[in-house]
Amino acid sequence: MPTVEVKNLKNERVGELELNDDVFGAPLNEALIYDAVKNYLQNQRQGTVKTKTRGNTSGSGKKLWKQKGTGRARVASLRSPLWKGGGNVHGPQPRDWTSEMPRKMKRGALKSALSERLREGNLVVVDAFDLDDHKTKTFVSIVENFGWDKKTLIIETNPNNNLVLSSRNLPGFKVASGANVNIYDVLNHEKLVFTKEAINALQAKLSN
Repeated sequence: MPTVEVKNLKNERVGELELNDDVFGAPLNEALIYDAVKNYLQNQRQGTVKTKTRGNTSGSGKKLWKQKGTGRARVASLRSPLWKGGGNVHGPQPRDWTSEMPRKMKRGALKSALSERLREGNLVVVDAFDLDDHKTKTFVSIVENFGWDKKTLIIETNPNNNLVLSSRNLPGFKVASGANVNIYDVLNHEKLVFTKEAINALQAKLSN
C-alpha cells in the first residue's frame, strides 16, 4: 500500500497517509488514458459552427438571364455556390460532438494517471490551505516554500475563496474541486497538490 507524507504550508512534515492501492497503485495504461483524454476534449466541443448554404444566403432566386442565346454560360440563382456571396457547399453545420465512455474505463484512466504522478514524486498532500487573506504574495510564499516551479493543480474539497483569489494571478496554477477532478487536468499539470480531506474524498469516490 503506497504512502505519502502530509505537510503543512511551511513544507514541514506533520504526518503520513496511507493511500488506497486500488486508486494509487494502478499500472500505467497509456492507451486507456489516451482514449479518456480524447473523450474529454471531444465532449468540450460546442458544435455551434455553421456556414450558410444557398438556401440561407440573401439574394433573389430569379434566373439571372435566359438559358440560351446570350453567349454567356448558363446560370440559375445568384445564390449559387459558384458566385461570390453565394452559399457554401458541404460546410460545417451544428452538431453534437458528445460521446459516451464507460464509467469503469474513465475511472481506470484517472487511477492510472494519478498513480503515475505518485510514482514520479509529483503528488503532494498538505493538511489544509488555511490562508489568512487572499493576497497573491501570501500564496507566493507557499509556492517558494515548496519550490513549485511547474504547472500545478491544487485539489481542494471545500470552497476556499482565499486560495482561489490568491493563486489566480500566477500562471500555471489552477484550483479544482475534488469532486470534479478530470483526466485532462491531471495530465496537463505536472504537479498535483491535494489537501488531506480532498485526497480521502477522491479515494472514497474512485473506490466505489
